[in-house]
Amino acid sequence: MSKQILNAGHTKARLLEAAEALFVEHGFEAMSLRQITTLAGTNLAAVNYHFGGKEGLMQALLHSRLDRLNQERLRLLAACERRYGSDGMDASAVLSALFVPALRMSRASEDGSGFVRLLGRVYSDPSPFVRNYLREHYQPIFGRFFEAFARALPQVSRNELGMRLHLCLKALSGLLAGENLDELIASLCMGEKVSDALMLARLISLISPTLTAPFGDREQIAQVERVVLLADDAAAAADAQALGAGKPPGVLPPWAVETMEM
Repeated sequence: MSKQILNAGHTKARLLEAAEALFVEHGFEAMSLRQITTLAGTNLAAVNYHFGGKEGLMQALLHSRLDRLNQERLRLLAACERRYGSDGMDASAVLSALFVPALRMSRASEDGSGFVRLLGRVYSDPSPFVRNYLREHYQPIFGRFFEAFARALPQVSRNELGMRLHLCLKALSGLLAGENLDELIASLCMGEKVSDALMLARLISLISPTLTAPFGDREQIAQVERVVLLADDAAAAADAQALGAGKPPGVLPPWAVETMEM
């Protein structure tokens, strides 16, 4: 990252740009006003004048970047329901209504990769401030999509669906926050020239089992239990071997550590 935002535009715009860059890189709690003002080439008084402080600056950033996205998501979901009926959408179609507007906005942005990384950071950042902001401002939107997923997956209880959606979107957000968009797209394309629709379909095919796959059946549970028992046996054998060699149990020999680090 450059040491200073070189955009010669308005101070307010430079502060928002600097806050976004630092938020994506460090998260809300770790970024400081000193870092923001240094990157923006301004001072603390400017932050207080335009935004009233760090939280006000972050609210303005989230408002400017998320409001339009979520309105487009709602419009697309409504259009899909009019076309296919509210009960005619499966989980993949609802996921598409979430992802397509984000992809379209990233394509329209001068820094599409930065926009996607911002979304990933927003939805994965653990800061209570960010979590509370999302709850207060976008709960109706989350609720609207939750009901769409509930209709698409009637066999899943609402409590289980909430847990599955949380894990699904959390995992995806973490991926987007840390990945270069071009590299992620290249991975999904696997060397082929594919359309946006095919690329998103591949991404959704990797994510949707989190929502649709049944919890472990008896055979799957038995397989996991066998591996757990083998792990206990292997640990006990390693401890016994270590004691025989005069080493404290649970400590790997140097050659094993070196092998793991290779």
